Amino acid sequence: MIQLALRMHHVPENIQVMLDDYFSGLCMRFSTSDYTTNWINLEVGIAMGCTISPILFVMAMEFILKAAQGSSGPANLGGGAQIFNATSKIIHG
Repeated sequence: MIQLALRMHHVPENIQVMLDDYFSGLCMRFSTSDYTTNWINLEVGIAMGCTISPILFVMAMEFILKAAQGSSGPANLGGGAQIFNATSKIIHG
């Protein structure tokens, strides 16, 4: 969805590739005072704490809202996902 939002906002392709490369190799783990998890790949979502994350979140949300706006039936979000205006429910197909 982030890639679709970047294209909708006419972000240059080289910036899209850079962001895709950055987020595709992102790993994370959680720590408490007693335990630390193994490293895991971040496969879905936006990593918080990154300075571009709030911008990407807003762009993706605007994409969803524009897709649902004025739609009497399901709005196609791409990648098999649809949003229904009446219920604000996203269905991945």
